[in-house]
Amino acid sequence: MSPHKSALSWIFLLTVIWTCTRPPYSQTNRSYKKQVRDYGKDIMEYPLKDSFETAGGWVGTTNFSMRRPNYVIIHHTAQDSTGQTLRTFTLPRTKVSSHYVIGRDGAVYHMLNDLLRAHHAGVSKWGNTTDLNSCSIGIELDNNGSEPFSEAQISSLLMVLDKLQKAYSIPTANFIGHADIAPGRKVDPSRFFPWEKVAKAGFGIWYDTTASTPPADLNLIQGLRIIGYNTANEKNAIQSYRIHYTPGDTTRQLHEGDRKIIWELMRKS
Repeated sequence: MSPHKSALSWIFLLTVIWTCTRPPYSQTNRSYKKQVRDYGKDIMEYPLKDSFETAGGWVGTTNFSMRRPNYVIIHHTAQDSTGQTLRTFTLPRTKVSSHYVIGRDGAVYHMLNDLLRAHHAGVSKWGNTTDLNSCSIGIELDNNGSEPFSEAQISSLLMVLDKLQKAYSIPTANFIGHADIAPGRKVDPSRFFPWEKVAKAGFGIWYDTTASTPPADLNLIQGLRIIGYNTANEKNAIQSYRIHYTPGDTTRQLHEGDRKIIWELMRKS
């Protein structure tokens, strides 16, 4: 074999080895960095694009900072593996993403800077907030929606929640689920999610009805609205409330047993 052909063979072999051994998301990571740089360029151009042609025009101030998340929304992936979810979130055509993905084995994948806006909440509402994507962190748990969550996964979730709460001073009541903010449209995380355990660790609210004395005229639907639920469709709101707080009850009607629960949640919201 000629030296020229031998060199080409070595180049081909090294290319194959590099292709097979490089990290599976190296191309996506490069695209992520490019997109962030492009956003930086857009920010520099916006003053020129958006200035009103009145008074003195653009006057830049140095009194600003990055927007910070104020909510954490927990999801289940409704897929069959972490790998499937990572692929879904790195395909441009899906237009969906999350800040974190946590595998069944407890592995944590950080997919997007906390200060950037992920596409995880969709059409949603909590209290008077109607664009949860713009003010929240999205966390996806690898779970198909019909199975319990592993101890390793919940342990990693609690670690991530602790770091986020400390970093951004997120209020305890602002750790909620996708079903909470999208009644009737979403049911995740499922009835298997251990909300009580997570709340007792300091993330989200729970109830203790042992010494609860709600007022006799308590309006339960109004109570759900005060907690944060969108009650435009009452049955959907009740379903989301049940998924979170009374997962063993699949009815879409409120009864006397809910009175103390809703009262306690109202007091903590």
